[in-house]
Amino acid sequence: MALEPSSSSTNPCSRSRDRLSWLRCTLRRSQQEAVASSTMTATSDNFFNAYAIFLGASLGQMGWVTGLPQLFGSLAQLLSVWLASHFSRRQFIVVCAALQAVVVLGMGALAAFRPENAVWLFIGLAVLYQGFINLIQPHWRAWMGMIVPQRRRGAFFASRTRLTMMASLSVFFVGGGILTLTDSVQMAWLGFSLLFSIAAMGRFASAWLLLQMHDPEPRAAKASGVFSQTLYNFRQAWKDKTFRHYSLFVAGMQCMVAISAPFFAVYMLEDLHFTYFEFVLSSVASIFTQFITLRFWGRFSDLYGNRLVMMITSCLIPSLPLLWLFSDNYLYILAIQAFSGLAWSGFTLSTANYLYDIRPFRSDFATYAALQAALSAGFVFIGAMLGGVIASYAEAFLIWTGFNTWLTNPIFLVFMISTIMRSLVALWFIPRSVEPKARPRPELLTLIFRIRGFNAISGVSLDWLTVAKKKRAKNKEQHSDK
Repeated sequence: MALEPSSSSTNPCSRSRDRLSWLRCTLRRSQQEAVASSTMTATSDNFFNAYAIFLGASLGQMGWVTGLPQLFGSLAQLLSVWLASHFSRRQFIVVCAALQAVVVLGMGALAAFRPENAVWLFIGLAVLYQGFINLIQPHWRAWMGMIVPQRRRGAFFASRTRLTMMASLSVFFVGGGILTLTDSVQMAWLGFSLLFSIAAMGRFASAWLLLQMHDPEPRAAKASGVFSQTLYNFRQAWKDKTFRHYSLFVAGMQCMVAISAPFFAVYMLEDLHFTYFEFVLSSVASIFTQFITLRFWGRFSDLYGNRLVMMITSCLIPSLPLLWLFSDNYLYILAIQAFSGLAWSGFTLSTANYLYDIRPFRSDFATYAALQAALSAGFVFIGAMLGGVIASYAEAFLIWTGFNTWLTNPIFLVFMISTIMRSLVALWFIPRSVEPKARPRPELLTLIFRIRGFNAISGVSLDWLTVAKKKRAKNKEQHSDK
């Protein structure tokens, strides 16, 4: 990939040599880019399972839809760390974003043409989709951490999160309306084609806006042995007993969640015969609750510690699949979704805070976060595959054991097993958890954490930003690096 051209024709924000001018222009473009990219993430986070069902995915294939993209996404993020020193950052991000838009456009084409093996083609495209997201993330974090002034980071990312939330929910509602309308006239394929086309156009617009932004340090300095050093850092981090227990707990819980996660959409759309709009409303009940309860859990953890929040929410999360067995009333489903939002927002926030607290002082936070994320992705893949196998043989098992007289739906067996396994993970971790010495986090968390995305089943996704330092400040504390 070539170095950035000297001409500013493709980068209006760099035309002025005045730092304040290009900074204002770049931050404005970044806010606009948040809205554009949200049209894509709202689709991917919440309609992928519904789309796989429409394409005719079997219960076993639903496990692949969830697990394989997550696994390859994690590997891509590790690869991205190595690529950082070989390519121009801004151009690399723009190219990956544009290619991701092409992938999303290809997903929409599957609905229109319905080729043979459409489900497997969709899984392959979903792998590429997650791969591009995770190739971009480390570069984007470093870029934003470098250019957003420290005194403005809290306000900037809070504003960006609000824009992302509003745009995503708007697209989510519009998508549900489009799918419900087209499905009512037996043309759901057209609805999905339109939905993914809108998402692709949003990502193309996002790539164009990223191209307009200015990067004051477009190319990271090359360093030898980056990959081997990363592996060494991983080994050193894993020797920390507290971190090891925490990582196994988070990854284990996500593994057991992945057993059932793909099948909530199956149950709602195939068994309860929800319209797509009803499906959207049930998801929004969880998403909205997650957003409004994040502040509550933040204050609660400040008062009583993150360990207590983790213990409370890790006891609530196992009950979530089990609650689906008791009623198919729509209002009851909405209540379950709202309750799941409460549990997931506390779990996500407390585990993110806890990771920051337990890693050794002045150590590289990126190492701990990347290792935990990679481990979780691998466990999610295992859980999703296991869920697919269980779902495929559930009906035969229930008939053979005679349990089908009270477990009227094979998916209920998946939900029960997920509940049991989540409970075992929580019971394993609680006696091993420790309350680390709290660090002065409030200001730091305001600056670093941002909401990257959301999902009705597995919660709000929090992300961290790299706070890049100037060379003259390299001797300062690096504890805010990601």
